[in-house]
Amino acid sequence: MRATRNRRSIKGTDSSRVAKASKAVKARRPDDRTGTRAAASRSAAGAGAVEVAIESGCAVATLSRDAAQNRVSAAMAAELMELAETVEDDNSICALAITGHGSMFCAGFDEDVDPRFVETLALISKPTVAIINGDALDEGLELAIALDLRVAMTGGRFGLSQLQRDALPHFGGTQRLPRLIGATAALQMILTGEPIRGDEAMRLGLLTYLAPDRKELDRVARELLETIATRGPLGVRMVKDAVRKGVDMTIDQGIRLEEDLYALLQTTADRAEGVQAFLQKRKPLFKGA
Repeated sequence: MRATRNRRSIKGTDSSRVAKASKAVKARRPDDRTGTRAAASRSAAGAGAVEVAIESGCAVATLSRDAAQNRVSAAMAAELMELAETVEDDNSICALAITGHGSMFCAGFDEDVDPRFVETLALISKPTVAIINGDALDEGLELAIALDLRVAMTGGRFGLSQLQRDALPHFGGTQRLPRLIGATAALQMILTGEPIRGDEAMRLGLLTYLAPDRKELDRVARELLETIATRGPLGVRMVKDAVRKGVDMTIDQGIRLEEDLYALLQTTADRAEGVQAFLQKRKPLFKGA
């Protein structure tokens, strides 16, 4: 994987935490490359590759390891760690999406993958989307639920079967899944190891959109990313910060956080541009400042 944009510095807690976590297992720094769209991949014998493209200002990473059902190898995890830092640091990238090559999203991780890599993706301050083009199983599901939004196809399967091997989900599955679908449903999925289908995942709140086929999935994902790209980047990051921190606060604490972020956003040039664009009935030109 190579960086698709010139790297730019962004100050903030999330940015520094992403960078620190990324350096823990990073194999090499990405090369700079300009253009509206770029794609690259790095593969080793049996290690798979991460293909990255810029679409509508969003980075789209494709897990490509067909022989192993897109299982994430240590090399692929290092690539995703690098990508997380690039997305966090580059003001021209507004979001990150991860999908799988072919008809599988991800069937898990190799045993030597560093557990911190999923947390690094979860810490990105910009929106993240899992475009689940097939099954998301075991660590593959843990990867998907570490991202903010999930769009998937009806026929996909979702499950955590690690207990069948006398192992525990250890990439956040026991913590994130109950927060998404409730403790009872999460326990049933983990204890039985039986995967659920897309319609059940949608009913439980695991997914944000369910598509009947790949063509519709790609259309919905593209529209979602294009919509995110039109929003003011500062406001988007503040919303994600408010929601992510607020769920662990009391309602009063959360409202105070919301008020503080609202007041802070009013002082920015992007907020002034948004008001002017509305009054002038034109599209705003946000600059992230």
